[in-house]
Amino acid sequence: QVQLVESGGGLVQAGGSLRLSCTASGRASYAMGWFRQAPGKEREFVAVCSWSGGMTYYADSVLGRFTISRDNAKNAMYLEMNSLKPEDTAVYYCAAGDHVLLGHGGTYPDSREYDAWGQGIQVTVSS
Repeated sequence: QVQLVESGGGLVQAGGSLRLSCTASGRASYAMGWFRQAPGKEREFVAVCSWSGGMTYYADSVLGRFTISRDNAKNAMYLEMNSLKPEDTAVYYCAAGDHVLLGHGGTYPDSREYDAWGQGIQVTVSS
């Protein structure tokens, strides 16, 4: 069973940057991604990356500002977040799954497609 642990969250001013890390124990999963949940809102998709890193997809709200990557040698995944906005404030969750469908029309934005989840980490962007 895959276990995921996030790190790197914190408080940053608008326009700043943060780098989130997700370390996985156990076997590597085909797809790894990030979701986030703001207070009073549903959990939403942020980004996903295939095992090779060759396929990446982003939510429109973070496209061009966030970059997802994987280091399979370290069994880790990262989310580089730049030009942060107050609306990026949320708890960020790392997720992994072997049956996530990537590509056009894929199921990757659906949180139910993921089998393993981290405990979440707070990111707060002040204005």
